[in-house]
Amino acid sequence: MNQPSSARIIPVDPFDYLVFGGTGDLALRKLYPSLLQREEDGQLPERARIFGAARHDISHDDFLQLVRENCQEHLGAQFPEQAWPRFAQRLAYLCLDVTKREDFETLKAELDKEPDAIRVYYLAMAPSLFGQTAANLHAVGLHENNARIVLEKPVGRDLQTFQQIDDQVRAHFDESQIYRIDHYLGKETVQNLAALRFSNILFTHVWDADHIDHVQITVAETVGLGERAGYYDRYGAMRDMVQNHLLQLLCLVAMEPPSQLEQDMLRDEKLKVLKALRPWPEAINGDVVFGQYEKGSIGGKDVPGYLEELGQDSRTETFVALRTFVDNWRWKGVPFYLRTGKRLASRHSEIVVQFKQVAHSVFDDTITNTQMQPNRLVLRLQPDEGVSLELMTKDPGPGGMRLRQVKLDLSFQKEFNLHFPDAYERLLLDVVRGNSTLFMRRDEVEAAWHWIGPLLSHWEHSSDKPRAYAAGSWGPLDSNYMIYKDNNRWHEETPA
Repeated sequence: MNQPSSARIIPVDPFDYLVFGGTGDLALRKLYPSLLQREEDGQLPERARIFGAARHDISHDDFLQLVRENCQEHLGAQFPEQAWPRFAQRLAYLCLDVTKREDFETLKAELDKEPDAIRVYYLAMAPSLFGQTAANLHAVGLHENNARIVLEKPVGRDLQTFQQIDDQVRAHFDESQIYRIDHYLGKETVQNLAALRFSNILFTHVWDADHIDHVQITVAETVGLGERAGYYDRYGAMRDMVQNHLLQLLCLVAMEPPSQLEQDMLRDEKLKVLKALRPWPEAINGDVVFGQYEKGSIGGKDVPGYLEELGQDSRTETFVALRTFVDNWRWKGVPFYLRTGKRLASRHSEIVVQFKQVAHSVFDDTITNTQMQPNRLVLRLQPDEGVSLELMTKDPGPGGMRLRQVKLDLSFQKEFNLHFPDAYERLLLDVVRGNSTLFMRRDEVEAAWHWIGPLLSHWEHSSDKPRAYAAGSWGPLDSNYMIYKDNNRWHEETPA
């Protein structure tokens, strides 16, 4: 098999990567393992340094051990033992308090040892510290030249707090230097959605309300709170997942073709979708379901409920399902169903495009409606990234015409026989390249907060409690009723 073009390694310019919150969960679980994978593939230049910065006073050796142990845990069998010594030589730890300017003077002295390197500041910490960090970087002159700053989501809890925090960063960094990350945009299947839509005539002329019945977007997790209890109880599933991940996926499904896949042209089209989302009425009328998991069983293991894990009472939602519409000519009347939750039956993320049934059946009465299933396109984002197209075909053998639905299935891992980068692997180096295509522009984030704001206000002023669902299930029954009223079913309930 020929080596696919995706396997080509494109080097990047020399850089210094500084991770604020460098001993936190995100840095240890995603950022360092992703950079280590890029090391293994030979993509990191000889002159590249990676700094972890945090308030903890730990030794260099302890920091290396901490990073190594977490990389081993999260990469498992893919941990690149041979690449580790090279990667470890790049690592350094800085004891730094982002509220103290003098600590940034020390940082500047260290970074000035490589004055021509691209400088990336990844803010993997509480958004309340973003403004202070940006101000201190600016105060010591670390905002100049090739500096870029990465903001981890969610920034703020609503439109107003997002604008306040973002304004604080923009006071010290130009918009072109700011990278608002949503790692779902770096997934292979998400990017392949553009390839499927815009390079295959099979889809270009049927991607509209005349041919598509509805769209489902699901991001399901089996994990509970873990070490994020304090954060998660403050934000909940709506802010943590819907406002960013799911809305961005919706935009990529629904957007008009840009004239080119250039960063601002692509983001212009996504913005149009966000502005076309149907506003929420005062009465939600069952189009949104908030849930919270109770104790149950996942993979044969009993797990506690949310309130047991949290250790206190809470109305925070761990599950959201909603039904919305994109009010433009292409999508008029097509429902978009969005769903996300913790402690669900399996860990998977997917986009399901359900086409309409054929207008007229040429088959006799022996071919029932149960046998005649409409076509369905399923894009799997995790765990096994790929695409499947479900078609009707004749069941082989004599004895008359019998139909059944079959899958044309493409698994990226099996087809291309290579390691596909984690979303963070791609995005971390896109920042070094100065490519902001897969990052969110400020007006996109504002539009998302503007649309979701009434939902958040409705929930926070409601006396209702979230609907209970057992851990290991697919969420509260109300989410099924929401989609059943359109005579539809969630994908995992649909017979293949």
